[in-house]
Amino acid sequence: MIGNESLLQLALLLPLVAVAGIRLLGRHENLREAVSLLAGTALFATVCSLYDPVFRGELVEIRWLELMPGLSLAFRAEPLGLLFSLIASFLWSVTTLYAIGYMRGHGEGNQTRFYSLFAVSIGAVMGIAFAENLFTLFVFYEVLTLSTYPLVTHAGTDKARAGGRVYLGILLGTSIGFFLLAIVATWLLAGTLSFTPGGVFDADTPRSLLSVLLALYVFGVGKAAVMPFHRWLPAAMVAPTPVSALLHAVAVVKAGVFVLLKVCLLIFGLDTLGSIPATEWLLYLAGISVLLASVVALRQQNLKARLAYSTVSQLGYITMGALLATSAGFSGSALHIVMHAFGKITLFFCAGAILVAAHKTEIHQLRGIGRQMPVTMVAFFIASLSIIGIPPTGGTWSKWYLMLGTLEAGQWLLMALLMGSSLLSIAYLLPIPLRAFFSGNGQDSGGPPVAIREAPWPSLLAIGVTTLGCMLLLFYPNAFYQLIKVAL
Repeated sequence: MIGNESLLQLALLLPLVAVAGIRLLGRHENLREAVSLLAGTALFATVCSLYDPVFRGELVEIRWLELMPGLSLAFRAEPLGLLFSLIASFLWSVTTLYAIGYMRGHGEGNQTRFYSLFAVSIGAVMGIAFAENLFTLFVFYEVLTLSTYPLVTHAGTDKARAGGRVYLGILLGTSIGFFLLAIVATWLLAGTLSFTPGGVFDADTPRSLLSVLLALYVFGVGKAAVMPFHRWLPAAMVAPTPVSALLHAVAVVKAGVFVLLKVCLLIFGLDTLGSIPATEWLLYLAGISVLLASVVALRQQNLKARLAYSTVSQLGYITMGALLATSAGFSGSALHIVMHAFGKITLFFCAGAILVAAHKTEIHQLRGIGRQMPVTMVAFFIASLSIIGIPPTGGTWSKWYLMLGTLEAGQWLLMALLMGSSLLSIAYLLPIPLRAFFSGNGQDSGGPPVAIREAPWPSLLAIGVTTLGCMLLLFYPNAFYQLIKVAL
């Protein structure tokens, strides 16, 4: 039987093994893609094997390299990181399956580079999820930025390169200008960078210093897309749809909000967080981000752009829940990482399917398209319900706990902001599938309807898996909720 430490090593190394296999078999597309699928399945099975020991509170820790006393590349399997790694590892295989249909159906070039960089990104995610300290987390956080940049610029067009510059500029600028500074300040104030239950700061640490430090973390983790450092996310929509799925559901933005959750819980501690003066104004900044991004999403006519601003809004939910510094708020944030991952990846999968099968990108072009692409648009409808947070989808639970968190903290205005944003999400999401089924004939103008087929079957199968996940999470959220309870 493989030991727990060996399982943790395997979870970190499997994506790198996959990179080697993908590069080696690059000219044999079926074998290359089989390596990606097998690696994703093996990684998910490995992470699942860590569930029981982590749930029981066993210490599963490894150390790769010690640079100096107290500063090392080290990893630990803990509940919050396990939750993130479970989602990312599962969705790696599903996104690969989708990409097989999309990349071939859309005639994309440089597919070997795409799959290998995707594997590197997942490896970086595993490093972030299992990081034992802030130094290790920062290293893999930057690896994730650098490995996803070529994916954003995959098309090689001027527009793609421009989007890539915005992407790289904001993410590197915030991480070096704010995040790294916050890490150094944490080292100086606390004498440690290790993630510690209850936080690392002494009770007599000046709250003014902690206020500055919290602001540096919130703005420094640019991948969380807190306004005004959110523009990289819409700019990155020039990437192929599987990359958009990676950015929004599997890796990048989820890495950002995961880092914020981990910092709030294991660097500050919820009790300390609730006593910091800056927490309240950062809470309201997150609430304003939720509302403004929803309004901007409503104004977008390009489908992927609307989904991108929707993500900015939904990330604000997670940031807000963490900053509420209550158990219900934190539980809602952690659950929303899971629920949003399945809902948003389904929406982007559907957008890509529409592009491949119908060559349409604008919302006004989708009238009547549900009659030619019924599976895709039913999936879009169900995923929209999950993002909104209503049955029969798992998004119901995360929104419920976030609302409870605002009540627990006595933040009535924030509760009103959450409700207002949910109403706006109804306005910018539900009209799309409703018009697809109940208006027009799929044409921009008159003439006989064009027969439009569904996307290639691998993409359609992936859409089916994530759509089913959106619904199953309503009935089976307990495995994730129990992990969150252990983390708290």
